[in-house]
Amino acid sequence: MISKMIRYDIVLHVGQEENFINELREVGLVDITTTGWEPSDSDRKCLAKIDAYNKAIESLKAFKASENFVSSVEPFANGEEAFEGYVKAQERRAEILSKIAQLEKQAQDVEPWGTFSREDIKRLADAGVTLRFFTAQHATFEALKEQTEEGVTLVEIGQTQSLVYFAVVADKGATVTVDGQEVHLPDADYRETLKLIAEQYAANKELDKSFSRAAASLPAIEDSAAELKEQLQGLQVSAMAQREADGQLLVMEGWAEAETAERVDALLKAQPNLIFLRRDANIDDEAPVKLKNNKFASLFELIGSMYALPKYGTFDLTAIFGPFYMLFFAICLCDAGYGLVLLMVGLALLKKGGESMRQAAWLSIVCASATVLFGAYANSFFGLSISQMLGYGPGEPTPFLDFQNDFFSISLAIGVFQILVGMAINIVMKAKLFGFTSTFGLLGWFIILLSGSLAVGLPMFDLAIPGFGASSPIFYGCMGVGAVLMLLLNNVKRNPLINLGSGLWDAYNNITGLLSDVLSYIRLFAIGLSGGVLAQVFNSLAMGLSGLDAGIAGSAWYVVALQIVAASAILIIGHGINLFMSAISSFVHPMRLTFVEFYKNAGFEMGQRTFNPVRKMK
Repeated sequence: MISKMIRYDIVLHVGQEENFINELREVGLVDITTTGWEPSDSDRKCLAKIDAYNKAIESLKAFKASENFVSSVEPFANGEEAFEGYVKAQERRAEILSKIAQLEKQAQDVEPWGTFSREDIKRLADAGVTLRFFTAQHATFEALKEQTEEGVTLVEIGQTQSLVYFAVVADKGATVTVDGQEVHLPDADYRETLKLIAEQYAANKELDKSFSRAAASLPAIEDSAAELKEQLQGLQVSAMAQREADGQLLVMEGWAEAETAERVDALLKAQPNLIFLRRDANIDDEAPVKLKNNKFASLFELIGSMYALPKYGTFDLTAIFGPFYMLFFAICLCDAGYGLVLLMVGLALLKKGGESMRQAAWLSIVCASATVLFGAYANSFFGLSISQMLGYGPGEPTPFLDFQNDFFSISLAIGVFQILVGMAINIVMKAKLFGFTSTFGLLGWFIILLSGSLAVGLPMFDLAIPGFGASSPIFYGCMGVGAVLMLLLNNVKRNPLINLGSGLWDAYNNITGLLSDVLSYIRLFAIGLSGGVLAQVFNSLAMGLSGLDAGIAGSAWYVVALQIVAASAILIIGHGINLFMSAISSFVHPMRLTFVEFYKNAGFEMGQRTFNPVRKMK
């Protein structure tokens, strides 16, 4: 559900601003509207510094958890000094890594030349012996050796798969003509270059002490970052406050939860020379949104927030779509074994700490548990038939679902049911906001779709409501009522003839739209089936390629051991790939059904912003 908000219009003297914001920050209950805030140049610097601090904190947390952290170092005196130390160490590390990359490229280039001395080359040149260095392809080098002129000697120094590295030794005055790429040797040879690389790596290792000092100062850095965020918070509030009476008065718009409004009232009344008006927020206000759900529904707020929060004054769909999402995830993954793997992953994530991580872990646990149950009912455990493992014979009745043959129609039925739930929510919300008569058009469609589903759809599953069939008078009566509401009363304030034309046009759009929406739910069947088929394929590959499908009778023990190792490798890799791809599909496609089909039919409206009270950041 959406937490009820109270709107405050606050007027205070400009000299009270800083003290007032500090007191708001202490209680942390009031959201001051800063929508439309445009940062100035100084504000952008503050934003950039906050971003730099956040990145430094994340980097240092990761470093502190690594084996490179040195616990014996002394922390910095304060957060700002620690941040500056981190920045300098980061800049120095970037320089070192760049130098290492350059030297490693140089080592790669100079390696074929081996060890050489610049001084010896210079002494030979002074004595009249010219040394020049070339590279050429193997065939070209062989040809050059046969065409060497008098006074010129070719000396092979090294070679790679494609090139020969050689030196040309020429007497004084000899003409040198070589069909090759001339190379200018670097100042250092291969051995010296390796030594320089080692020195850079040592310098990089030494920097770990500087990073360790900064990591040991993380609480101080986080405090400094919090001060910057509070500073920015004050800048935003000050910038968006309206200035009246020649700039002597400030007018602010604030929001607080209804359950904490008494504390906010007491705070505002205690402020000298401050006037405020309060009223309940309504749907026309751009009120901030805060969701308030039970423990189970709150897990799915993580999913809903990936799209948008609901508009204030409308309906929070989290508690409604949560069970559907959990079911859809289980259907798409559709394997008890895969569900057990995800369940263990979720349990492992619980130990990682952090509120967002724990929420994601519990969401994984809930969806994985549903997958285990549905996968068991769908008769699949890592692609193996559970019924066969339990001893059921071919063609023998079992309590399990025949997913491949039966679930196509079930997926459509699930789609119709969720769409009906969405339409019902939309009808209730419209009736609440605009009156019951505003829902007649949508109500007519709801009655027609519900009646058709009960009279025509239920018999397809060997279910039926006595006296309510496709040819019963009650069915025709319901369809007639729905048609009248849909075609003639879709807007009670208009002429019925205009309503008829509008209703016929809406009928075309709704029929095509509803058909498309219902057919979208086939993806549940398709994704679940494809994952199950791939699991069976990997099982067959493992048994066939390893030879275990032919049996192990008469085989030596070491042959059987090799077959088991080969089959295990194929199973682990194959099922790992299938689980990864199926898990992504199981996460994304139920979300798509929620945000497109369900949200559309439920009349979902997006909210402007979340409830974010002015508060202390430390």
